[in-house]
Amino acid sequence: MTNYPDDEDGAVLADLAEHGIDMTQPLLIEFAIDAPDEAASIAIDKAISKAGYVSEVVYDEGEPDEDDEIDPDEEEFGPSWTVYAKVEMVPEYKEIIRIQVELSRLADPHEGTCDGWGVMLEE
Repeated sequence: MTNYPDDEDGAVLADLAEHGIDMTQPLLIEFAIDAPDEAASIAIDKAISKAGYVSEVVYDEGEPDEDDEIDPDEEEFGPSWTVYAKVEMVPEYKEIIRIQVELSRLADPHEGTCDGWGVMLEE
């Protein structure tokens, strides 16, 4: 078993390994980039696509509150734009960090922020 750094990225990698994922085989990893609005998400999508990433823009209209209304100013459950960069790779800590730094650099001029990563596991 590999030891991973004691941070959020290391914890996700350790969790994947604990679930029996073969950490020597490529996985499809999705890196999430939060964007402030539609125009920024399109600009970020173009920037990361130009850098060679496969990407997708996703709009989430948010979750309604107890009155079945959606508050556009609610940060956690309100409407949001996210750009997903998809990379098939062996899940290695240093490479995941490198990609997050690069995506943040590409998103920063458009007020975007790389906000982590994940993988879809088959149950």
